[in-house]
Amino acid sequence: MVLPRDLNTDPAPATRIRVLIADDHAVLRAGLKLLIGAQSDMVVVGEAADGPETVSRTRDLRADVVLLDLTMPGAPGTVTIERLVRLDPGPRILVLTGHDDPASMRAALQAGASGYLVKRAGDVELLTAIRAVYHGRTFVDVTRPEGWGDEVRRVLGDSPGGGQPRLLSRREAEVLRLLAQGHTNREVASHLAVSVKTIETHRKRLSDKLGVKSRAELFRYAVEVGLLEGDPARPADE
Repeated sequence: MVLPRDLNTDPAPATRIRVLIADDHAVLRAGLKLLIGAQSDMVVVGEAADGPETVSRTRDLRADVVLLDLTMPGAPGTVTIERLVRLDPGPRILVLTGHDDPASMRAALQAGASGYLVKRAGDVELLTAIRAVYHGRTFVDVTRPEGWGDEVRRVLGDSPGGGQPRLLSRREAEVLRLLAQGHTNREVASHLAVSVKTIETHRKRLSDKLGVKSRAELFRYAVEVGLLEGDPARPADE
């Protein structure tokens, strides 16, 4: 088995992210443990196979992030989330599930989860999501249909500390991909058959959603979430 390389590009952190993996499938837990353990800024502190065990082990091991399957024995996923957020200190909860529907996502976020990914997400996106929720952001799979964006915003609403989801529409993802490849605003506009002003608006929305400003930062985010294929040259900053 070839393990993914360490995808953390920052200097070695003084404190690693303490992750607990909660899933009732032992083979999946083993694979996730290998992936996460290969990262210099993360450590797997424990595993759990049902809801009550997840809560008790998270408390005892003081996990920072709980990677949680929604469907496990012992308790409904939303109940486990609610119990986890009541812990002191409470962990950040990243749902990793096979439920690919807005209703499940809505229920998880309303219960207190900080992120939501379906299990077909890529390795890079999963690692990016763990880092995002650990640092207080909300992370929802950027490949979901456009309707999910409005749903996430409705769920988060005015919730204290909810943050903004790192969620892109299909068009925003396409604009990001083209910009990260080094195309100018005019070239992107021509490729998508829209005005330059429209691309400038998309670019501002990307900056607001992702908290980035330069083309180099856009490039790095595009690489992290797998929008770029191969090994493109890093674009010069504008």
